[in-house]
Amino acid sequence: MSAPALVLLAAGLGSRYGGLKQLDPLGPGGATLMDYAVHDGWRAGFGTIVFVIRPDMEEAFERQLGSRYRTRLPVRTALQRLEDLPSPHAGPPGRTRPWGTTQAVLAARAVVPGHFAVLNADDFYGRDAITAAARFLAGQPEGSTTHAVVGYPLEQTASPSGGVNRALLGVRPDGTLERVSETRGLAATEPGWFEGERDGRRLRVPAATPVSMNLWAFSSGIFPILERDFRRFLEAGPAADGECYLPDSVARGIAAGEARVTVLPTTSRWCGVTYPGDRPWVQRELQALVDRGEYPEVLWP
Repeated sequence: MSAPALVLLAAGLGSRYGGLKQLDPLGPGGATLMDYAVHDGWRAGFGTIVFVIRPDMEEAFERQLGSRYRTRLPVRTALQRLEDLPSPHAGPPGRTRPWGTTQAVLAARAVVPGHFAVLNADDFYGRDAITAAARFLAGQPEGSTTHAVVGYPLEQTASPSGGVNRALLGVRPDGTLERVSETRGLAATEPGWFEGERDGRRLRVPAATPVSMNLWAFSSGIFPILERDFRRFLEAGPAADGECYLPDSVARGIAAGEARVTVLPTTSRWCGVTYPGDRPWVQRELQALVDRGEYPEVLWP
């Protein structure tokens, strides 16, 4: 069986941030968050790197990133096109926003050779987390129907800028995922505890609660599940700016008994940018990792 692929979702608009944060040099030596993900994937043994991008990003991607990686490892691109919808569906006039992360993963189907991991190109996941996904996939036989999600302790994903929205993971005693619960405005209130809001109710959440930051490890058997859910999303008549999100699609697959997902623990700390004011925090985190020797200052000399 060939080495798994690492799929980076890079088609997001970055509207709240104010630009293409996937291409923003945040690390020492001008590294982007995508640079760190590719570097960690390469060290973890992923055989192919797949970037899902919008057609209008192709030129900027190749100019700034594509040529940097292609001399070192196999790199492929997949285009998330607005018009790539199952028959008889068509997008509403005037829509420019992609249809969400479920469609983004489906866009990569033609270039993914087998098992694969998925992550957001504009987040920093850490070496341990990406290695955990690679090890899981290496242990899955051809034709496996078991998948995985990396579960970060909530406190390892907190932002100094304020409350965060997180997908809390409900884990069964056997370590598999039972449910995904989106909770908003999570902020530390006292040592070991966070508070947030779900369905109009205030919740008190232990800091060690596992959360998903959209780092998944999939066998190829995930594609029919995602296709059915994306079709269901379109048939329901989504809003003009509605999106079909990968965690929701997986959660519905679990509820329907179609998917079994293992929750993988990690010691990594997540960081990322949502607003321009987050840049200094992320830059400090990356500099500290370089100072400790976990990464070279120049990732791709």
